[in-house]
Amino acid sequence: MNANKLDGKLFLKLIQGGTENLKKNTAIVNDLNVFPIPDGDTGDNMCRTISGGIDKAVNSEITSIGEASRILAEGMLLSARGNSGVILSQIFAGIAKGFEGVETADVKSVSCAMSCGVDKAYGAVVEPTEGTILTVVREGYEYADSRIKADSTVESYLENYLFGARESLKHTPEKLDVLKSAGVVDSGGAGLVYIFEGMVNTLKTGNIEFSPEPVAEYNPQSTDIDFSKFNENSELEYGYCTEFLLQLQNSKCDVKNFDVNNLIEWLKTIGDSIVAVVTGTVVKVHVHTMTPGKVLDYCQNFGEFLTMKIENMTLQHNEATIQNNYTFDEEVGERKPFGIITVATGKGICEMFSSLGVDIILEGGQGKNPSSQDFIDAYKKVNADVVYVLPNNSNIIMAAQQAADMFDSSDIRIIKTKNIGDGYAVMSMLNLDSNDPDAIEQEMNDAMVGVKTGLVTKSVRDANINNVEISADDYIGFTDKEMLVSNNDKMITALSLLEKLELANCEILIAIYGSNITEEEKNIFKSKVSEKFPRVEVCDIDGGQEVYDFLLIVE
Repeated sequence: MNANKLDGKLFLKLIQGGTENLKKNTAIVNDLNVFPIPDGDTGDNMCRTISGGIDKAVNSEITSIGEASRILAEGMLLSARGNSGVILSQIFAGIAKGFEGVETADVKSVSCAMSCGVDKAYGAVVEPTEGTILTVVREGYEYADSRIKADSTVESYLENYLFGARESLKHTPEKLDVLKSAGVVDSGGAGLVYIFEGMVNTLKTGNIEFSPEPVAEYNPQSTDIDFSKFNENSELEYGYCTEFLLQLQNSKCDVKNFDVNNLIEWLKTIGDSIVAVVTGTVVKVHVHTMTPGKVLDYCQNFGEFLTMKIENMTLQHNEATIQNNYTFDEEVGERKPFGIITVATGKGICEMFSSLGVDIILEGGQGKNPSSQDFIDAYKKVNADVVYVLPNNSNIIMAAQQAADMFDSSDIRIIKTKNIGDGYAVMSMLNLDSNDPDAIEQEMNDAMVGVKTGLVTKSVRDANINNVEISADDYIGFTDKEMLVSNNDKMITALSLLEKLELANCEILIAIYGSNITEEEKNIFKSKVSEKFPRVEVCDIDGGQEVYDFLLIVE
């Protein structure tokens, strides 16, 4: 297929091919983690981001590449999660801008759109870092653009782009020392290469092998359900968690003038925990109700369903603090001056934040980074004039900010908490009495000063980082992006990490235990900490978090 022109249908087909290739290689992208820890999720984040765009665009009848790319980008922006996912969504938002008003694109139009994608991606990052996905998207474009000739086709352009991107990816460790030290290429850049590899293959062969449903590893919401909790003698106490995407239809309603507030008012008569937002011509609904059938029947008066999920909440009740990426246990109340949203995982950690006054907790564990749409839903639900957001993970900050840029009903302020320790420090010192949003924000930022958070987990591969020799299955201790200790004994690693964090010079240790720590290990740890650091006050919490055996907050 030697295409000279690219219309909307073919463009989406290529993106489908790219998405499928990324899905097949997601585990590889996840494993390209700088630190050898089992929480790499770049591939998952990128896959869920681009899949969100495909889900929105693939069934449209639009043939214009301008409109097709716009719908794709809109879906990706809302589905974006993780830094690489956000940057990927910005790349395609720029591409859509470049294709604006274009019916079919020739080589020069494609190159122009790619240039817009590069500019948009770089513009989305406050301090662009070379050796990342940004470098790969830019150098791929520069190589392909420099080789456009009179007889160039879209196929030859994309082949050149893929070659340039691959070469750029190979050299990312030379531009970023942390990659060189870890012995890996940039994971986001690798994900981008897999996407364009799939696009080129689809253009050459016409085959995409596209799976409309995500394979298991891309669906972190899937869990084993204990059906014994609801049997023939049970009574329905908690109702059904009902979620769906509704495509409004011109044949059923006035799409342009559809008022979601009317829908919300009707839902209040039949349920609670209501979230209903409109993005373009698609309505996203979440409601807890005893009669989901009535909800579906009513909403079908306005359109048809794109996705749907109904769960008996008795099966989930008390299983975890967080379900389905958010805890929306009450319907929107009266407007209030301030609201707090945070991101966390682990029952004990979530309970801790709830007790400290957080209004909404979004789930943010491995493979479960909240999307921009999740943040938008939370911003709407908290219903406050000023909303402070604690991402508690540097890989979540961009999605929170992107959502804030898309939401204009509240003053959203992202407090750049990079770990649970930062978030804990902010909430434990929180005082809203001044009613001054700027002063409160400054106090939140000040609260993080002097707080250090160490993490202990198992290494998944051999490595040498910061001159720390690491063997696969060793326990490693680090803070932020600095590797500090490694040992084959969990307890020795945790205690050595506390020494590196200079606990002896501090006053307080908050020890948060992971789900794998036994009661015996907790007692041993507390005893040894008391021996080594007798002047330190220790507060311990059963966090229940996965991946990290110890979360150690030093103040």
